[in-house]
Amino acid sequence: MIRTNKLTRSYGDFTAVDSVSFNIKQGEIVGLLGHNGAGKTTIMKMLTGYLEPDSGTIEIDGLDISQQQRAVQQKIGYLPENCPVYSEMTIIDYLNYAAGLHGIAETSRSQAVLKAISRTELNEKATQPISTLSRGYRQRVGVAQAILHEPQILILDEPTNGLDPSQIQHMRALIKELAENSTVILSTHILHEVQAICDRAIIIRNGKKVLDSRLDELQTMSHRLLIAVNTDRDKTNRLFDSIDAVTGVEYLHSEAEQYHYALRINNTEESLNVASMVSKTIIEQGVELYMLKPERYDLETVFQDINQVKEGGKAHA
Repeated sequence: MIRTNKLTRSYGDFTAVDSVSFNIKQGEIVGLLGHNGAGKTTIMKMLTGYLEPDSGTIEIDGLDISQQQRAVQQKIGYLPENCPVYSEMTIIDYLNYAAGLHGIAETSRSQAVLKAISRTELNEKATQPISTLSRGYRQRVGVAQAILHEPQILILDEPTNGLDPSQIQHMRALIKELAENSTVILSTHILHEVQAICDRAIIIRNGKKVLDSRLDELQTMSHRLLIAVNTDRDKTNRLFDSIDAVTGVEYLHSEAEQYHYALRINNTEESLNVASMVSKTIIEQGVELYMLKPERYDLETVFQDINQVKEGGKAHA
């Protein structure tokens, strides 16, 4: 459905997106994740045709966006980060206007507008001027205009921005419903949103793609073993110097004379062998072992690992 190859975009001397490539299948919900300024919005603007890449290609549903921009844009619903609406218009008037811009036939506009209003739970506010709405309701108006023409691809930049907890739950349910017939890309810096909604995460850091993985595969990617022993930090740090596969020892916390540590390992696939060596070393040194297990890896752990400064050698924390 979506194929990008080495997308690059600079603003003067600043490279906002640096040779980013990814493929997205039909029906996937993909979270584009990264700190503010990582390059997420620039990627989205290039995908929608609002911004041209300096180099690289974008192909959507078999169409090259550089050659068939209008045809591609007709397949896309887009919610920008700062939702642009005409505040003096009522919701119904604005959505009727947006329906015309989307090319919806005049005979079908009323039905399309009413359906979008219902799906975004804007019925009670439909005749109010947009200027009287809260930020959360304005966000919903932006989503309503993005889904008016029932696009094949829905691109949402911070879709839950400004919503209260109940509105967030509704937005999550709506995005999952839309994904039954559309491919969805959403950009956010909120990890919980990606975990709650998405099938897959692409993490952008300093304009580069640093991770592209299905969320259900992340648990197999852990590079740490969690242990609990009865030795203090200095002795524990020295304990594993003889195991080359253990590249770092991080102190976590202590309770009831049990000290908890995380051991960073080289290769996830060798975690069972490393765990065996670790337990053997602990027992041979006469240390009490209370716990030994692989770390449960989730998106938050991945994000922290990617964004922390990594130093060479075996790190002792």
